[in-house]
Amino acid sequence: MLIATSQSMHFADALPLQSGASIRAYDLSYETYGTLNADKSNAVLICHALNASHHVAGVYAGQDKSEGWWDTMIGPGKSLDTNKFFVIGVNNLGSCFGSTGPMHMNPDTGRIYGADFPVVTVEDWVNAQARLMDALGIQTLAAVMGGSLGGMQALGWTLQFPDRVRHAVVIASAPNLTAENIAFNEVARRAIVTDPDFNGGHFYAEGDRPETKPKRGLRIARMIGHITYLSDDVMNEKFGRQLREAVLGSAAGYKYSTQEVEFQIESYLRYQGDKFAEYFDANTYLLITRALDYFDPARGFDGNLSLALARAKAKFLLVSFTTDWRFSPQRSRELVKALLDNRRDVSYAEIDAPHGHDAFLLDDPRYMGVISSYFDSVLKETEASA
Repeated sequence: MLIATSQSMHFADALPLQSGASIRAYDLSYETYGTLNADKSNAVLICHALNASHHVAGVYAGQDKSEGWWDTMIGPGKSLDTNKFFVIGVNNLGSCFGSTGPMHMNPDTGRIYGADFPVVTVEDWVNAQARLMDALGIQTLAAVMGGSLGGMQALGWTLQFPDRVRHAVVIASAPNLTAENIAFNEVARRAIVTDPDFNGGHFYAEGDRPETKPKRGLRIARMIGHITYLSDDVMNEKFGRQLREAVLGSAAGYKYSTQEVEFQIESYLRYQGDKFAEYFDANTYLLITRALDYFDPARGFDGNLSLALARAKAKFLLVSFTTDWRFSPQRSRELVKALLDNRRDVSYAEIDAPHGHDAFLLDDPRYMGVISSYFDSVLKETEASA
């Protein structure tokens, strides 16, 4: 069993941000698994998606149900084998799992950041991650891997630091968000900011002010998001039109209520919303969804993705899932085409899986086989160049 230990590193110097602002005296939480080899050539960076963290694999000693969010993928003998690679998970700035975020103190004011935490982008996260790699003495990464928003960061690495990445594994991701995806994010954000307990983003307990966490808004935001992570097939197979509890004496079994839970899918979404609202931060949700909205490498190239990706030098593996409508296979194929236009080394797998966007987190044998095979080739290449 892989035992994980959370670590933290402090950075005193200011990090310039894409917005023109900066952040100083910040901390990055991270975990490492495996052993860094003598020439430091076997490091793999894992980038996380919206509500994940640096706890990628393994378990915390003495804590039940503490498996890392990609524990199916990463560990001894797994697809990304920590007996062979040194794997690093980093919690992004603005998150709520240890790295400096809106719930921490602003060193310039002595007060909790709250809504004053600066807007961060995928590019900012990549720059912060690069500083951590510098501090760990890692000049070149064998690979950067991520799913969804994490895949955008992996792509960002190949553009911002093309000489520091040998391979990029981009899973269930996209070169930017569609209008529909931005719309989903905006509805979720409005649910949060219109919650009376949001208090303009300053809802943390401080001084005489009690905490007023906007749980209602967070619940709705999570419910909206969760719908987009599942495929229609999985929803129908798992829930269909099943009632939570049929009413005796009613021909249809309905309660004939507009506010009580009738269907199992309603119960499931409420449960997911309640659980999410207990552990996630509202300002973090706003920051991360906006970072998703802003990511668009082709924007500075008049929308020409091929020109935007010309800087990349890494070899690529892209993976998509047939029923993922949030980040559809078409979006991955856009990346494949743009990379091939630049004569880059690209492998692409489109996996027929019923689970929608969530498929990138699940233990599908074909998916795990693709990742395992690719990292076998990465290892051979690393050993050959040693």
